Amino acid sequence: MINKYPAVIGIPRAMLYYRYHALWRTFFQELGIEVLVSEPTDRDILERGTALAIDEACLSLKIYLGHAAALADRCDCILVPRVSNFGWHRNMCTRFEAMPDLVRNVFRDRQVQVLSYDVDVLLKKDEEDAFVDMGLRLGRSGREAKRAYKLAKKAEAAHRRAVVQKQEALCRQKGMKILIAAHSYVAEDPCLGRTVTDYLKKAGVVPLRADLTDREAAVKRSRELSPTCKWELNREILGGILLREEDADGLILLSAFPCGPDAMVNEIIARRVKGMPILNLVLDSQSGTAGVETRLESFIDIIRFKEGTL
Repeated sequence: MINKYPAVIGIPRAMLYYRYHALWRTFFQELGIEVLVSEPTDRDILERGTALAIDEACLSLKIYLGHAAALADRCDCILVPRVSNFGWHRNMCTRFEAMPDLVRNVFRDRQVQVLSYDVDVLLKKDEEDAFVDMGLRLGRSGREAKRAYKLAKKAEAAHRRAVVQKQEALCRQKGMKILIAAHSYVAEDPCLGRTVTDYLKKAGVVPLRADLTDREAAVKRSRELSPTCKWELNREILGGILLREEDADGLILLSAFPCGPDAMVNEIIARRVKGMPILNLVLDSQSGTAGVETRLESFIDIIRFKEGTL
């Protein structure tokens, strides 16, 4: 709960931000509420988050806490949604279920206000109802909240179409292409996946993203690799690999240490995806760019050797 109607809502630039930023921004904009997004991840944010988290937390969660800390004194409340599942065998990682309580407890001494919404389709709590309820708690009418949500979903769909179309254009480019299988919050974070894509581009390689495909089609195709995988985001990546594999010369399994779902799903991919070289790259807070670049350089050479161009 929030104690007053907020004038400024803070949004950490981490985790589900990369999936839902168009939805969130448009929703609050339509309600006339200012949004403050934290700055892109840097070393200071990473170190602040690491100091706040337990050692066993994944690197993505540590980064998230660093972004929340950066916003704590600059806004009226911080948006921290609870997204549990989208139905049977469509679960999210448990960290997304626990996030609101986690943030409240980590920042309890700073009296950080948390604004949340609850998506749990198995308990009959869908996204639209969650957003309308959040709008009511923000002092808007149900009609205003529903209108804002509808417009936000249109903005989200338009953004998604644009990024998928961009990927399609990249697939048509000439030259070596490497498919990156990673969550968006790993692939797009400046301290994580961005270092990988930047290096590939400098090396003349076209980086493709397995998560940037038609989500519904990807979830359907994912069953060919694993009919029992229960994590929604990993299912999208599994299906995305199958949808893009004909366009790629190699595959990078990119994850943040120590992600449990990725560790299991990446093993499935390594065993069942045939016909292309695979690099399993796990990033942690100690990963230096030199070590990552050396592994990427060797992987590119392996692909060139396989294709007879080295």
